[in-house]
Amino acid sequence: MGPTTDPNRVIIFDTTLRDGEQSPGCSMNLGEKMEMARALADLGVDVIEAGFPIASPGDFESVQAIAREVYGPIICGLARCNQADIDRAAEAIKDARRGRIHVFLATSAIHREFKLRMTPAEVIKRAVEGVERARGYCADVEFSPEDAARTELDFLSEVVENAITAGATTLNIPDTVGYAVPSHYAAVIKHLKKTVRGIDKVVLSVHCHNDLGLAVANSLAALTEGARQVECTINGIGERAGNTALEEVVMALRTRQDYYGLSTGINSRHLHPVSRRLSHITGMAVQRNKAIVGQNAFAHEAGIHQDGMLKDRSTYEIMRPEDIGIPRTELVLGKHSGRHALKQRVTDLGYHLTDDQLNRLFIEFKKLADKKKEIYDADLEALAENQLQAGASLTWALVGFTSTAGTGSQTSAAVSLRLADGTVKRDAAIGNGPIDALFKAINRITRVEVKVVDYLVRAVTQEIDAQGEAQVEIEYNGKRTRGRAVSVDVIEASALAYLEVINRVASRQLRDRLKPTDHIPQEVVPATT
Repeated sequence: MGPTTDPNRVIIFDTTLRDGEQSPGCSMNLGEKMEMARALADLGVDVIEAGFPIASPGDFESVQAIAREVYGPIICGLARCNQADIDRAAEAIKDARRGRIHVFLATSAIHREFKLRMTPAEVIKRAVEGVERARGYCADVEFSPEDAARTELDFLSEVVENAITAGATTLNIPDTVGYAVPSHYAAVIKHLKKTVRGIDKVVLSVHCHNDLGLAVANSLAALTEGARQVECTINGIGERAGNTALEEVVMALRTRQDYYGLSTGINSRHLHPVSRRLSHITGMAVQRNKAIVGQNAFAHEAGIHQDGMLKDRSTYEIMRPEDIGIPRTELVLGKHSGRHALKQRVTDLGYHLTDDQLNRLFIEFKKLADKKKEIYDADLEALAENQLQAGASLTWALVGFTSTAGTGSQTSAAVSLRLADGTVKRDAAIGNGPIDALFKAINRITRVEVKVVDYLVRAVTQEIDAQGEAQVEIEYNGKRTRGRAVSVDVIEASALAYLEVINRVASRQLRDRLKPTDHIPQEVVPATT
């Protein structure tokens, strides 16, 4: 049951919040997932795979919240072909305007032998049972034979034909380990179209990984053979080398409409803002030369290129930067700019702020405008990020700090923090540098001890008065958590970023003390369709 009956319309199935989140370091909290889900809805994706509900209570809660609050796209939950997974996914998506259950089961010989320890007949039986149980809850059911690209073609045909008979409405053919090449993958799709009875009644989908750098090429090759759904992620994030990059597939189909004759429902002007939004949330920077959304994608340095661009931009650009949301010129705001102009620009940048968040943003904007002559888009993005994260970290708030450092002198820091009840606590510490001393003072006040595993400071914009962005990654009880903050003072930004992760750890400690132990099913591992 796809969202369109147009044979030339490609369904964009976004799995940033499920497969993409499995990329190391890219986990998101509930608030971040909700913000990304709303941004994906604005982008115009057809399906949002919101998570793997049985994996954890947090995953279930995020899928359930997205199903209840995000309108437009189909909201999908992933499940293995077993009763507990499917029941949990059904519960998570039951409030969606349009919901989908996506069930999967490995089919390749290597997975059957070493992972499942099942015979081909047992695999077919389990697949059929999974699809039938999902159909009992939901009319829209997707089935994926995991590692399909390495599955024997005759057996793959048999499995998917049985899944269709059992009630699957979308059949996804995953290249789970990025093994396929375009001609091989296209041949798999062609074989299924030719041999599987009833395949013309379902949507044929593709899900490619990028281990050989061929995910986008393989997906496009499959579309030429009749696939009509592409599973992809923003910026191509995902396990190992990542997934098919949504922005690359969309713009390839748009730019080469003459060749493919296919279209999507994506509002391409949101591509760059959504890419930046995800990069800010995960802390995973987009490489400068990344296709479509990289910083250099529309930059020209060579003299010959510059000369050609001045004469006619089509000499060296096959796409217009405006079409993906990059303005020709940066919108510059200053201290005389009004609230309405600020709100419009923040909205244009892809942020959904409440009235309270916007009011606080306006105050911070005015403060920054007094310190900087010009405010650029990157400055506004940083301010908006601070507002979005402020509501998630309420245990401790920074009141103020002082630090001393210099050649031949001992470095120290004094910090004042305020609890949610208004109580202010102060302490000081010495360290090997101002940041070390600052973090130690915060630890002394909060009584939370964590291990800092990564610390990064960078300029948000290029000028000498640019805001500084600090990112801190810590490890606590074997789990890693990242915080980020911006300020014209990089030491203050560092304190705010560190305090963000301290607050997350403190909240987790409180939950552990107050909340009964949740039952988490055994042997739940990240799904790798």
